[in-house]
Amino acid sequence: MTTNPGWSSTAGTAVDQHAASPILSVIIPALNEEGGIANIIQRVQAIEPSLKEVGIGGLEVIVVDDGSRDQTPRIVASFPGVRLLRHSENRGYGAALKTGFAHARGELLAFLDADGTYPPEHFAELCRVAIDQRADIVVGSRRSGGVSEMPLLRRVGNLLWSSLVSLIGNQRVADPASGMRVLRQEILPHLYPLPDGLNFTPVMSTRAVHEGLKVIELPITYRERVGRSKLSIIRDGSRFLSTILWTTLEYNPVRVLGLIGLAALGLAGLIGLTIIALRLQGVTALGSWGVFGVFSALVLGVAGASIFALGATFNYLVSLFHRKRVREGLFGRPLFTPSLDQHFGWIGLLVGLTGLGLAGTSLALSFSGWDIARLWLWLVVSALLCLTGLQLVISWIVMRVLEKLSEREARVAEEMRPATVDSRA
Repeated sequence: MTTNPGWSSTAGTAVDQHAASPILSVIIPALNEEGGIANIIQRVQAIEPSLKEVGIGGLEVIVVDDGSRDQTPRIVASFPGVRLLRHSENRGYGAALKTGFAHARGELLAFLDADGTYPPEHFAELCRVAIDQRADIVVGSRRSGGVSEMPLLRRVGNLLWSSLVSLIGNQRVADPASGMRVLRQEILPHLYPLPDGLNFTPVMSTRAVHEGLKVIELPITYRERVGRSKLSIIRDGSRFLSTILWTTLEYNPVRVLGLIGLAALGLAGLIGLTIIALRLQGVTALGSWGVFGVFSALVLGVAGASIFALGATFNYLVSLFHRKRVREGLFGRPLFTPSLDQHFGWIGLLVGLTGLGLAGTSLALSFSGWDIARLWLWLVVSALLCLTGLQLVISWIVMRVLEKLSEREARVAEEMRPATVDSRA
């Protein structure tokens, strides 16, 4: 197998404190898996010799029973050396994994499903990469070239999550929903909090991207489970979407809100140019659709500017919370130097003054005898420009204050540092 270089940050936090002989703890969440739990435990136990070959000093197998109502707990208890942790009631896939992590003794943590869909035989290779390349997380990817029996509908969903996480994280993520991973126990504080449900893995991937962890994806084979899957395409798919977006808002809000704002501004501009083109051709009676178009352009224009500015402002609030510099924002690498939000002040003034100028011109023309039917559209455009300009100026003022607050601690430390002086008499 070869590593997938597409998802790997330059700011990995891995510290090889246990390079000599780390212990691997494999957590298996289980809910009513009496038909396959014995097989997966046996397969995990059988990989211990291959783990030793890559430098793993010991294997710990933990099964977390998440409120099963069948014989799953009894079957697990029959295996010597396997730790059984039980939830009295069903708490969710993510909750089971977090219970396993909290009780694990290994420096390296791993997990996979109890239904045999993921191959534990690949854990040795995942551990080798985690040790040799000092990766924080190594993901067994179902979309990196290995044989996969994933159903078509779930392939489409996984492509959607992959594209979304890659877009908002500004780096390629092939399989953000993979349920087979090896990670270092020491990075859990960077990943938590994580949800209790099946959206545990996409949120982990989203946090890992934004925390700057070093993540490597390796291709694995994937077999579709026998029987009915516990994953609901509609319910869990919508949950995946919402939690990925909300998690991103905790780190780089302008990445989400900025894209929404630009989309609204672009649509407003398209509608506005169409109406203006019709106007210049002598069309004065716009009709119902034309009037609705003017209304839509006005609302979308103001809303787009406001949402974009809100996202940029939120980035400074997030920076204050995390005590880190403001992230690069919408495009990953800045297109403007300084960044675009630094230009909001003069852009807002220019846009607002243009709106006022257009309003004044329209007023003067009305006094000179122009009919209101020829001027109302320009007054609407003037209102749009004035409101947008005002929004940008207000946002620029707020962001400059937040910027000063975010820099205050560093500036205080710098100014409190004793200056170099010549102490000679």
